[in-house]
Amino acid sequence: MTKSNLSFSLALLLTVGVMPAHAKDQATIQSPASGVLCDRYVCANDKGISHELTEQYLGKKAAAAEVFTSSNVDLTEFTFANGIFCDVKERLCREDRYYGANGQRSGAVSKKYTTALFGEVTDAKR
Repeated sequence: MTKSNLSFSLALLLTVGVMPAHAKDQATIQSPASGVLCDRYVCANDKGISHELTEQYLGKKAAAAEVFTSSNVDLTEFTFANGIFCDVKERLCREDRYYGANGQRSGAVSKKYTTALFGEVTDAKR
């Protein structure tokens, strides 16, 4: 193997090794304030996705996203970049947004994100 091939292989290996970690970081949900959750696209509170909070924590570019200008978007049911789905009417966050065969949401309740967004999880919601 030549020196240039070895350098290229090493660079490729390092890039591929770093990419999954970087992708996972991009999908992280942060809580910049009590009762607020943000991914890299939007911020939400217990009322739903918030234009004001998105602008405050993510900037004007994020706040200019189509989600805030479209009239066909329900801002009270949303899925963060990491797949966590939250429903303001249910006051729950779940591991995913999908439905089971019975027509009910099938994702397990995420106690961590439900508590962060809505406060304590009651036994009836678990």
